[in-house]
Amino acid sequence: MTNVLDETVSPSPVPSRKWWRKPWVVPLGFVAAAFIAFSLPPYLTGDRAQSRVQQPEFTWHYPLLVVHVIFASVAMITCVLQVWPWLRTRYPHVHRLSGRIYVFGGVLPAGLTAFAIGVITPFGPAALASGMVMAPLWLIFTYKGYRAARQRLFVDHRKWMIRSFALTMSIITNRIWGVVFTISLMPQLETTFHGDDKLLTYSSAGATTWLGWVIPLLIAEWWLQRDEVARRKAKMLARRTG
Repeated sequence: MTNVLDETVSPSPVPSRKWWRKPWVVPLGFVAAAFIAFSLPPYLTGDRAQSRVQQPEFTWHYPLLVVHVIFASVAMITCVLQVWPWLRTRYPHVHRLSGRIYVFGGVLPAGLTAFAIGVITPFGPAALASGMVMAPLWLIFTYKGYRAARQRLFVDHRKWMIRSFALTMSIITNRIWGVVFTISLMPQLETTFHGDDKLLTYSSAGATTWLGWVIPLLIAEWWLQRDEVARRKAKMLARRTG
């Protein structure tokens, strides 16, 4: 993560860097591509019955969901390109272009539709509250990262975009938590939840939606602070020895 943070954007490219020197790039790209290949196709059919998300009574929930999934997929693809140091250093113009697509063709429409969908979520009040917090944060982090890049404040840009990256990719951890909570809570259907499927769904979805993005964001913040602490220690050590 430190390498991602330090090398995602820089005013001066390093042409000698090899694309394979960052072993996390290929697994990240593979996971993102596999997730999109699984999640996106049903929504390209326009068939509400193929939705992977339970549909509420609101008829406009599905069109918003389709728009969200499409643009969130764009955000995931371009996000992988953004954190690829080799592409940034070798082809900075591609990095800048993919960055604009990430912001305006990915996060912006995906974040706005995520907020709208969150208002009418069929998964209960805890999931609703999660969406009301996560979607604005996603938009704010991305905007601040974009503005910092425009102002050539590259250190600030890296910090805000690593937060945006964490929320963009949090949909993957969201799905993992969904499986974990569904499997762990299902045996309690007749006891804890008194046979109420909706109550079990609300409980599972509430925990899943919050943990799905909060944990990746906390990890990103921890890494950012870790980097800051390391720099401070280095400065203090230099003063003592100097």
